[in-house]
Amino acid sequence: MESFKLDEERRDIDKKSDDFFSTEYLPLAARLRPQCFDDLIGQSHIIAPGKLLRRAIESEKFTSIIFHGPPGTGKTSLAEIIAKTTNSAFIRLSGVSSSVKDIRREIDFAIKRRTIRNRETILFIDEIHRFNKAQQDALLPDVEHGNVRLIGATTHNPNFYIIPALVSRSLLFQLESLTESEIKGLLLKVTKNRENFSGLNIDISEEALVFWSHICEGDARRVLNALEIAVLSTANDKGTVQITLEIAEESIQKKSILYGDDGHYDTISAFIKSMRGSDADAAIYWLAKMLSAGEDIRFIARRIVIFASEDIGNADPDAISLATNVMNAVEKIGMPEARILLAQAVTYCATSPKSNASYIAIDAALDDIKNGRIEPVPKHLRDAHYKGAKQMGHGEGYIYPHDCENQVAKQEYLGVEKQYYQPVDIAFESKIKQRIAYFAKLRGERNVEK
Repeated sequence: MESFKLDEERRDIDKKSDDFFSTEYLPLAARLRPQCFDDLIGQSHIIAPGKLLRRAIESEKFTSIIFHGPPGTGKTSLAEIIAKTTNSAFIRLSGVSSSVKDIRREIDFAIKRRTIRNRETILFIDEIHRFNKAQQDALLPDVEHGNVRLIGATTHNPNFYIIPALVSRSLLFQLESLTESEIKGLLLKVTKNRENFSGLNIDISEEALVFWSHICEGDARRVLNALEIAVLSTANDKGTVQITLEIAEESIQKKSILYGDDGHYDTISAFIKSMRGSDADAAIYWLAKMLSAGEDIRFIARRIVIFASEDIGNADPDAISLATNVMNAVEKIGMPEARILLAQAVTYCATSPKSNASYIAIDAALDDIKNGRIEPVPKHLRDAHYKGAKQMGHGEGYIYPHDCENQVAKQEYLGVEKQYYQPVDIAFESKIKQRIAYFAKLRGERNVEK
């Protein structure tokens, strides 16, 4: 009797799930969720005819899918479209509030549903990155046995947040932010249908369209929420609501910056690569993003110091001094003034001549140490200060350079011919290159680049 009651309750829930889109109390963004692939704005790189996701869905050859990407790009919509396309029950859990008990309950219902009604279940887990390891582990056996078709959605990189066993069993698809033209097209499409606004005619100025398309940064949900607020808070004139630039600006809240672990790593990567590419403007932009997101200013300062040595090196020896001084000053001064110091270091480093010769030199030497023969210290270079050292020939034949003309002695310092440090012919390092050739000539060495 209890089992029958549970089945009846679940059938009612299934029906409510199937009728989800007919509910009138939902926000505009939820009411207007696309019903099929062709209705979805953007993401053609994964849903266009012939693409992997489209083929997997249409052939129903999938067990687990993980969508990751910025907010408002269609992750939930895609999951619902997949459920409709495959005529599957759509069960939604939240990575924030759901427990292992919730997972087990839904999987048990899924098994019954397939047994009694011959219907598959798509278990959609929003913000799946919020599930801990135990919760994710609980999904594995049933995903593997096909008891449910899992679709996870996350704004984070699944390689950082999802256990490897689940990632390896899933198709991963990255969704991209909508372009400004796609956002503009969405607004025009939505406002063209008066039924979306209880018969009202919505007239958006070109300035408002441009503003929303730019400020919403490819987030369809955010722009639809802004549109709904603008319409509901603006009086209509004979059935027409005029959306001006001023109304558009008032209807949107201050944006938050998506900056999880993957945002942290991606942004610092863009920051370093922009400085390496000598683009001061791009480097300043990524610095501003990190500061706005609350990145640790000490971390940023340390990365600049490393960059000054790794990517500038001896092409401009002043860069490491400036970067180090800024790092020390940032520690003492803090924000908001630290932004000025960091900007000075960033612009200096971005516009400095570049050389990674020192970085290459040490890595090449370390590789020789790790994989090659460890060279013995030549006897004339060995320590001769302790008792008995001279009897072993240590220090014998060593020539003191300061006793020689030009302070350079004709003697070996390694015992084999190696040239790890090869300065680039640019800025101050070109002078170092000349010095190296000069010293090598005085030492009587051959096969040294001139």
